[in-house]
Amino acid sequence: MSKQTLGEFEQLVLLGCLRLGREAFAGAIVEEISRRTGREVAHAAVYIALRRMEKQRLVSSRLGEPRAERGGRAKRYFEVQPQGRLLLEASRDALLNMWKGVESAS
Repeated sequence: MSKQTLGEFEQLVLLGCLRLGREAFAGAIVEEISRRTGREVAHAAVYIALRRMEKQRLVSSRLGEPRAERGGRAKRYFEVQPQGRLLLEASRDALLNMWKGVESAS
């Protein structure tokens, strides 16, 4: 098992990327996390996490086409790389193993 682990927020960001597929950009990931968890997420926090994970080669990015409505700027789209998927799955498995045998509070 890998010694590198993912924090909760990194897991949410990677899951947002996976759910959005080729349309995964920071703003859409913020909306996806908020919609699915009810959690308010700062756009900057998602972008910082994505850039950090890109340096770790957990995600890669590409620039889309420049858009007039964005002042000629292009969106940066992110894609989860195999190492990111492996770490995400390892994080899920670790949590599920920790929950085994824990009784419900109700």
